[in-house]
Amino acid sequence: MFISETQIRVRYAETDQMNVVYYGNYAQYFEVARAESIRKLGFTYKEMEALGVIMPVVEMQTKFLRPAHYDDLLIIKTILRELPVAHRISFEHEVYNQEKKLLTIGKVILYFVSMGSFEKSQMPEALRRILEPYFQQ
Repeated sequence: MFISETQIRVRYAETDQMNVVYYGNYAQYFEVARAESIRKLGFTYKEMEALGVIMPVVEMQTKFLRPAHYDDLLIIKTILRELPVAHRISFEHEVYNQEKKLLTIGKVILYFVSMGSFEKSQMPEALRRILEPYFQQ
């Protein structure tokens, strides 16, 4: 299993009139956390694109447990529970505030596809080699 953490400070523009983070912003928070988790592995989404592979989101689930507010420091835990074996990769996210209270949970499923044709592809071999040690028992 691979786990990484990313911090994001809630900006004023991300909140609504109730001083609560607008629900639509969580898609961006999850995206930032996914990209940073891949970067922490020593690989980047930009490198993946250079290999001709992109990762569109095909499904997203979010459950809001507690609100986040302006200026909260959010810790977004990104979890890969299994090594992808085909064209599908599933990221789980847990969002905590600075008091370590769980605020939001989410799951985002993406496909590896060939750039241009959007045909299902495999995870780039370079990324597979980096991830494999996290899934060996």
